[in-house]
Amino acid sequence: MIAQTCASAAQIIEEAKIFAAREIRPLAGEIDVTGELPRSLIDRMGQRGYLAASWPEEYGGLGLDPVAYGLFTEQIGKACCNTRALITVQTSLLGETMLRFGTEAQKKYWLPKMARAEKLGAFALSEPNVGSDAKSVQTAYRKEGSHYILNGTKKWISFAAIADFFVVIAADSGGQITSFIVEREREGVHTSPMPGMLGNRAAHLAEIQLNEVKIPAENVLGIVGGGFTYIVSTALDHGRYSIAWAGAAIAGEALEAMVAYSISRSQFGEKLHQFQLVKGLIGDAVTKVHAARTLCIAAGEMRKSGAAEAVDETAIAKYFTSKVAVEVTNDTVQVHGGNGCRSGYPAERLFREAKVLEIIEGTSQIQQQVISQYGLRKYAVKKQEEVRIGKDG
Repeated sequence: MIAQTCASAAQIIEEAKIFAAREIRPLAGEIDVTGELPRSLIDRMGQRGYLAASWPEEYGGLGLDPVAYGLFTEQIGKACCNTRALITVQTSLLGETMLRFGTEAQKKYWLPKMARAEKLGAFALSEPNVGSDAKSVQTAYRKEGSHYILNGTKKWISFAAIADFFVVIAADSGGQITSFIVEREREGVHTSPMPGMLGNRAAHLAEIQLNEVKIPAENVLGIVGGGFTYIVSTALDHGRYSIAWAGAAIAGEALEAMVAYSISRSQFGEKLHQFQLVKGLIGDAVTKVHAARTLCIAAGEMRKSGAAEAVDETAIAKYFTSKVAVEVTNDTVQVHGGNGCRSGYPAERLFREAKVLEIIEGTSQIQQQVISQYGLRKYAVKKQEEVRIGKDG
């Protein structure tokens, strides 16, 4: 598909829907149980440009605008949350950030290889004692001649167990935060897989240990000291947009599972969907899914136009869809009854995957704080204008 530069966004999304139905969804349960995303699937996605869907074609991307990329992400996310997680990390967190702040040499080397799935990366921000408080990273670097030396530990890093490189966020003795491209093969780099996760079991989470890792100056991503203001902020913004669509995707998949089960299952001589309380759950789920998708599309349109409030609207979408995903999957489990608590049905897996979305790329509580600050700015100004106009009248 990479060579098909004339393909329209609608065609790409439709092909992704078919690909997901045929090659991803049938594997979703097994992927969750084994905790492994098949390399063959990753390679097929790379061949189709799916790991670079929003990037320019010159780097092997499909050139999708934010709205189209969101709709594309939704199709993959409905089929398998773990597979969507790979796209979130490769395309949004890493790729979009490198496109904006990488040097020409970095972009020409890494992006085409990432697009083809020849090189997989991981965004190494979180640490054993640092999560939401990203400015307090304890991983340290120091300058020695023309190189930098890194020491520290990163934890909860998606795809770190299989990544070929890491974008590591570290601070110097003066608290200046910088990001570095760190190849796995460098001496002093070691990863430890983290099994036993509630959800995202095949996101290959791992802990990364960095012991006197020597990094050349050309591996600095962005500018020295700009690791948080530019790299982290940009990466998390793009990540949140992808996660917002992930919430809509899981909720949508759960709604379909709820409806299908209610139509096929009978109790007391009637199909489940005929019971008033079940109708209520379905009605609520439909409303929530439609609202979630609408918020995502609105955020995508603002990102597409470069609107100043796009970041805040993205945070709203991420916060809302992650909550909706938890609520709808919870009701899906309820409609399934006992079958909702076993792996033979997708309900329990979707429920577990949904909960993760309230934590990653900024917890719901952090999003509330961000959104409240936005609200205080936006609506205080509006109120003041109304008061002024009233006085003038």
